[in-house]
Amino acid sequence: MMLYALDLLGVAVFAVSGALAAGRLQLDLLGVLVLAALTAIGGGTLRDLLMNRHPVFWMARPAYLLVIAAAALGTVLYVQLLPIPTQALRVADALGLALFALSGAQLAEAARLSPIIVVVMGTMTGVAGGLMRDLCSNQVPLLLRQDIYASAAIAGITLYLLLKALGLKPSWAFGAGLAAVAALRIGAIFMGWHLPVFRLPG
Repeated sequence: MMLYALDLLGVAVFAVSGALAAGRLQLDLLGVLVLAALTAIGGGTLRDLLMNRHPVFWMARPAYLLVIAAAALGTVLYVQLLPIPTQALRVADALGLALFALSGAQLAEAARLSPIIVVVMGTMTGVAGGLMRDLCSNQVPLLLRQDIYASAAIAGITLYLLLKALGLKPSWAFGAGLAAVAALRIGAIFMGWHLPVFRLPG
């Protein structure tokens, strides 16, 4: 139940980021809900479809959709009254990324997929919703920029798998993976960490 509650919290945070993107584009309320939903459940939906998991997770538990609607509409109301707590949202987004990446990895692991596919599925769960949001917002996706985002998910999931392979208790390995993803992402936010940029010579 704790993980489910944290999952719903992560969905809410991602829905808020989608709603804010819709606000920057001046979309109507339906557009706000659509972009919030794409951001919040896009990654998990793509994961479930690729893994042939039916029903898709939010169809089995419609509470996800209610949380998305509440978070999106709450965002619309909030920004009319108070300034947006940008840094707090970015930290919450980092925690949501960590949770989604590791939970997606665990689902792929339970399906007995190879380690590299576990990393891919976990990373996709964490970042694909934001990719859809950025594409719909006509922005270069965060996934493709120098900012540490998907790479944090990859590192955290890899650490989780390595620690499990070395015999560490699964719950501890999960916690270490979560902490690694969150720490790398938060470090990127506040310390300016980024990957090297590829530039053509001349």
